[in-house]
This record gives sequence, C-alpha cells and structure tokens, in this order.
Amino acid sequence: MKECVIVDGVRSPNGRAHAQKGWFRNKRPDELLTAVYEELFARNQQVRPEDVEAVFVGTANQTGMTNDIARLAWLAGGFPESVAANGICQQCPSGMAAIEHAARAIMCGEGDIYIAAGAEDMLHVQMGQGLDFPPRLTKRYRPEEIPMGPTAEKVAEHWNISRQDMETMAYYSHKNAAAARDAGKFKREIVPIEGELEDGTKFMVEHDQWIREDISLESMATMMSPFKPGGVITAALSSPLTQGACALLLMSRETADRLGCEYHLKYKGGVMTGCDPTVMGVGPIYAVQKLLQRTGLSIDEIDVVEINEAFASQSLACLRELGLEENAPFKKTNLWGGALALGHPLGESGARVVITLNNIMKTERPDARYGLATLCGGFGNANASLWERVR
Repeated sequence: MKECVIVDGVRSPNGRAHAQKGWFRNKRPDELLTAVYEELFARNQQVRPEDVEAVFVGTANQTGMTNDIARLAWLAGGFPESVAANGICQQCPSGMAAIEHAARAIMCGEGDIYIAAGAEDMLHVQMGQGLDFPPRLTKRYRPEEIPMGPTAEKVAEHWNISRQDMETMAYYSHKNAAAARDAGKFKREIVPIEGELEDGTKFMVEHDQWIREDISLESMATMMSPFKPGGVITAALSSPLTQGACALLLMSRETADRLGCEYHLKYKGGVMTGCDPTVMGVGPIYAVQKLLQRTGLSIDEIDVVEINEAFASQSLACLRELGLEENAPFKKTNLWGGALALGHPLGESGARVVITLNNIMKTERPDARYGLATLCGGFGNANASLWERVR
C-alpha cells in the first residue's frame, strides 16, 4: 500500500461574515477557492495541474455558494477541464473528509496527486433558514435541541464545564493567535487576497480578521448567553461566522520523491463517527478513541493536537475526556490559537486544522512524531485524522 504525504497547504485569511464590516463581504466564495488553487500551483511549479487525479472540496452549505463550487472554482482559474472536482458535505468535518477521501485513494493506488480543500461563505449562505427537519427525526429529537448553541449549552452542563474555564480558554485562543500572527507564523499558510475596509478602501488581507489581541477576562465576564436564560455560552465562547477557503496538495510518497517535493508528514489513518446530535460537540471524543484503537496508539503518544473550537465547552469536554489537556494555556493543543479566534468557516475548518498542524510540526515542534487533527460537526458527525512525521 502506498503512503500519502502532505506536500503543501495554503489558505485564505478568514474574513468576518458581516455585511458592512467583513473584509471579504464583496468576494464570492469561489474567488477565495480559486485563489488558493492558484497559490498551491504557484508554490509547487514542478506539479502540473493536468497531472492532478481529482479535487475534493468540503463544504457544509452549497446554497448561496454556487452549485459544485469545487468544479466551478477550478474552471474559473483556467485549470484543465480534464480534472474532475467535486464537493463533499459532512457539515463541519467536510474539509477533513475531503482529505481522507484523497488520502485513501492514494493509498489504494487510484491516483498519485490530489487536491483536498474546504470552503465556506457564512455571509452569503442562508444560515439556519429553510432548515426542514424530517418529521420522523423530530419524533426522536426535539428540534430546539439540535441547533448549535443549545448543544453547546448542554455539553457545558453535562460535562460540568465552568464558564471561567471556558473564558480562560477563549482568552488564550486569541492571545496565542495574535502572537502567532505577529511572529509571522501564519505566513507560510496564508495567501494574501484583496479585501476592503468598512469605508470601501481596498487592501491586501494578510491575516485573519477576528483575532482580538485586546480580549480580556473582565470584558468576557459581562457578556450574556443568547441561547438560553442564565446560559453560559456567550459570543466570546462561540466561534465567529467567517468566510474562508483552503487547499492541500497530497501525493503518494514515491511521486513526491520523483518530483523533488518537500514533505514532513504522512497520513497514518482517519475515522469518521457519529454521536447524539444534541451534544454534537463531543463527537471528537469517540472519533479519537476509535482512531487510536485502530492505529494501536495511546493518547500519550500524541505530540501535537489541532481541535476545532466550535465552542469552548465542547473543546474542553473533548480534551478532558480524552486525557489530552485539562485547562488553558495548553501545552500541545491549538498552539497558534483556534477557531474562537481564527474563525470557523464550517466546511473549510477540517482542512485548515490539518494545514496548521503540518506547519506547527514543521517549524515549532520539529521533534514531534504524531499529530492529531479532529473536529465535531452538526447533527453529530465527527472526524479525526492522525499524521506521522516521516523519518
């Protein structure tokens, strides 16, 4: 069986999904995706677009983002018509599912070069509108329990996650993200894209919009929950609505060697699993446990972790239940901040966490052997992928 390696990964900055203040408010999501396709080939000129076997793109919502954004963004960039590009929908883990589809195809010998990507525009899609639950589903779960906010409140209650611990986590997420940004750590993965300020001034966006270096525990303590009276999940403890796209170049190891490509991590394995949708955020617990059992590793062997911070409550519940971390500041988790600060463009995030994991293990933790990326998803989907340093 062939080995699958990460040759490169790039992403757009994450823009705030706001009709007046969002830096990418006048950008189409396919434009962001085309830009990352183009950057991937500009940085890896030994790879010809026509040699790509296929492109997989994860998105949680197609409505408002053009039909089959994967294919249309590919064609819009002038890339070969002969290369297929298709979308994958698994809610938030969609981008990671795209990676796993590509990795398994490489390992099975179906192709040697793939692009796995993710994209989401939470401004132009109709978030939460027109959601039509199957009547039989509503007999099993109450519809008011399934939306994301109420699930985060339920996780905080059932896993006894205090608001103070969640606010500490959010504080360090922003502080770590700001420190990584200021130190230029994201430059390897972010491609600058033109955006505009609130007054319409055009500029090159080089970093994520939502990072709050001025965040304080005092300001967070004054916020109220929009999800239920007396609740503990506030806006500061929830990932912001954002716009973004990313893409990874994956190859068989032998092809990467033949083309002279640099790589550091190989795909060790991945799983997708499900859980109770009313506590969807704890899905990574079961995904990671299943992955470790399948690969024969223990949690103590994991050196670096990227877990998507959809909500502070679910991230802390997962980290504690898995025995990874107890409280922020974390020692090996989300070292450059997480989605509370960077943003969470739904289907993009599953691929973004792998890109960041790859860069952390290359530059900041060069001695690390195993890296883990995982995230939850709406309606109880969850994915986890394991990466091993190539020795």
